[in-house]
Amino acid sequence: MDKINVTQQNIKHKRKLLAQRRRRARLRLLILLLFLGVVLTGILFAGYALVSLGARLNQEYQAMYEGYNQRQQARRGQIDPRFDGYTNVLIIGLDDGVDIDGGTEKKADGIVVASFENSTGKLRFIHIPQDTWVNVTGSKEQMKMKYLYAMGGAPMMTRQVNALLGISIHQYIVLDMQVFSELIDAIGGVDIYVEQNMNYDDAEGGIAIHLPQGYQHLDGQQAQQYLRYRSDDLDDLGRMQRQQRFCKALYQNLLQFKTLTKLPAIADIIKQRVETSAEIFDSMYLANTLRHLSNVPPESIILPGEPAADDPSIWVLDDAAMEQRIQELFPETGAKD
Repeated sequence: MDKINVTQQNIKHKRKLLAQRRRRARLRLLILLLFLGVVLTGILFAGYALVSLGARLNQEYQAMYEGYNQRQQARRGQIDPRFDGYTNVLIIGLDDGVDIDGGTEKKADGIVVASFENSTGKLRFIHIPQDTWVNVTGSKEQMKMKYLYAMGGAPMMTRQVNALLGISIHQYIVLDMQVFSELIDAIGGVDIYVEQNMNYDDAEGGIAIHLPQGYQHLDGQQAQQYLRYRSDDLDDLGRMQRQQRFCKALYQNLLQFKTLTKLPAIADIIKQRVETSAEIFDSMYLANTLRHLSNVPPESIILPGEPAADDPSIWVLDDAAMEQRIQELFPETGAKD
């Protein structure tokens, strides 16, 4: 009997141990299932959050890009697909001094279109005389080109140049004389031949120009004097020709290897002091365009015309000659519509 009792007790003990093990196994399984449930819930929540974040960021990006397109259209108008092979940049130099017409508001003292041919990297400069007589786009007014900036800023100037030349302007840059001087100093100056002794003083306009004839290394202030000088027989046409020579000399300077070390200072001045239509969306494209600049000297033209017979201060364009020159510069686009 004792042996039977012992055996029964052993069986009960084993059953009890087995039941405990089963309970522990079920508890471990329950804990594991709970853990997996928490992990899966976290993964699903994180996935949903990432998808929502991605969708929100995409919506924000699309909204930003749509706003960018609207701003660019307001600034420069529609871009004609015929000019997709070019990057045309309008450069406006401001002069807020008193001029010969007695005006004191800010006006465009220099108007140049820099046209990059994307496939070759070649650069062309189109110089527009500041006294060009124009029919103001969108109105019945007529005036000198330089006064449009005071009326509607760079966007109005851009639209007028679009209409005048029959080409698309992709970007614009506006800088005053002080910023221009700072940029020339940041580049390290420009080497150029000063074709004659230049001496001119205008206390009222705050102009003092004194440059000797000969090869000169011009700093920012001297470069400003060289471009503003107009006391010669050619008057404004002489200024335009000096602008042509200066642009070519500046371009050759920019292509030099030493300029690379000065790019951060140049970029900082442009970012802080220069008005431009370019935004972050344009950065990569413009950088790529500049990277492929050709070392071929740039072509440079002045819009053909002559002073008005009754007012020599007005420049009257030769429309037929101008359209021919534009067609030569942009052959695949055809003549102006």
